[in-house]
Amino acid sequence: MHIIFLKFGPHRPQAGQRMDAHAQWIQQGIDDGVFLMAGSLDNAQGGAVLAMNMDSAQVKHRVELDPFVVHGIVTPEIYAVSPSRMAQGMAAVLSGTHSPLLAQ
Repeated sequence: MHIIFLKFGPHRPQAGQRMDAHAQWIQQGIDDGVFLMAGSLDNAQGGAVLAMNMDSAQVKHRVELDPFVVHGIVTPEIYAVSPSRMAQGMAAVLSGTHSPLLAQ
């Protein structure tokens, strides 16, 4: 599992111009079954994505395709996480089986 932070970078003012393409990139990750969730960071600092079913090289490659990353709107930070404890129901989420925890 990976946590990806997308923190606003030098070209933040261009975010509006690339938002549709960025949203499509996120949706493609969800449709591909590799993004569990995406959302905004507090204080408009950027966003975060929770990714699974990819190794670090695959995550890095996918993140490099994000239009926000390509155009310097955000700077990515990628962290690999190996869950050792989790709440009830989370194992089903991580295994890809349907769970009431996920909103479709």
